[in-house]
Amino acid sequence: MSADDALLVRRSLRGDSQAVEDLVERFQSDVFGLCVRLLHNRHDAEDVTQETFLRVFRSLKRWDSARPLKPWIMGIAVNRCRTWLSQRTRRPELVPYLQETAASPAADDAAELAREIQSALAQARVEYRSVFVMYHEHGLPYEDIGAALGKPVGTIKTWLHRARIEVLDHLRRRGMISEVGNELP
Repeated sequence: MSADDALLVRRSLRGDSQAVEDLVERFQSDVFGLCVRLLHNRHDAEDVTQETFLRVFRSLKRWDSARPLKPWIMGIAVNRCRTWLSQRTRRPELVPYLQETAASPAADDAAELAREIQSALAQARVEYRSVFVMYHEHGLPYEDIGAALGKPVGTIKTWLHRARIEVLDHLRRRGMISEVGNELP
């Protein structure tokens, strides 16, 4: 647990507006990045990021200072994304294709592979997607992901393994990778 984080929390709880701003700035890009990856929509991610920080500040007095702050905040973000996704089916989307910019042609195979991985993750359970993004894109260790999601490390490892298998299966179906070990000599 960072002493800086604890100090920011204490100052924020005392109503120090600079501390509130500093706390948001410290974690905003991680929270927004996670939300974009889980929701696949920048506008929704902006809304959920704001909701996340509202929740953070409403719950700050209940944060356990013996635990790291970042996984706690990321856990709130994941929960807000889950709620948003469950409510998305009830929200009408007027013209969803206008929300995204026109895709440019792939400059190389890496861009196409990245799109296919995103497509596979979009179809995965939100738990698998959350763990995959937190581990591979945010570099969080199993313990921090477990703390953020309130799950044991074993569950996190299982979900990450299942997410990877789903991504690999998707890539095989799309012809992006071949079966290993199935070639004839």
